[in-house]
Amino acid sequence: MREALVRIQNEEARISWKQTKPMTATKVRIRNATPVDIPRLREVIEASVRGLQTDDYSPAQIDGALQSVYGVDTQLIADKTYFVAEVPEPGPKPHIVACGGWSKRKTLYGGDQYAGREDSLLDPRHDAGKIRAFFVHPEWVRRGIGGMILEACENAAIAGGFARLEMGATLSGVAFYRAKGYVELERQVVPLSNGESLPIVRMAKEVKKR
Repeated sequence: MREALVRIQNEEARISWKQTKPMTATKVRIRNATPVDIPRLREVIEASVRGLQTDDYSPAQIDGALQSVYGVDTQLIADKTYFVAEVPEPGPKPHIVACGGWSKRKTLYGGDQYAGREDSLLDPRHDAGKIRAFFVHPEWVRRGIGGMILEACENAAIAGGFARLEMGATLSGVAFYRAKGYVELERQVVPLSNGESLPIVRMAKEVKKR
């Protein structure tokens, strides 16, 4: 019964996420994030959280999460496992509109400020790699950009020897990840510095070489 329910949920998610805005002629480039990108990454993260998570979390939960959980993880940038999506804009510099990454370290979620980090390395023979810190600017949602970054992450993790991936998904991201083949494992609650708590969902997927 549970397997049948999961199949139904996954199919519903695929149908929902096919109803996306048509991709414009704008060329999207996926590349590794660098330290120079950090100020813009902070802007994208805050805009994404405040613009896209209000149906699932209260203002107090969002404020607390931005203070103590959501944020830039500079270890991912140093490991070259964090990606940005950028598009052309008027002027000489392209514009970052989304970000996301994967990790070969034990930390499941959280930026530099998160107290629950554990940056020891995973063993790809036994451990699941982590999908980390996906944020899309509200003006660029449902254009396939998140899927492009996720594909880059999965391919890189597979190249790194991982056969399984997992994440701590926000409630707002569950449907997207279901549509990409991830299944729910458990619900977790993350304590926040302002006394609130943040429900998340641990999800996982077996991956294969493409």
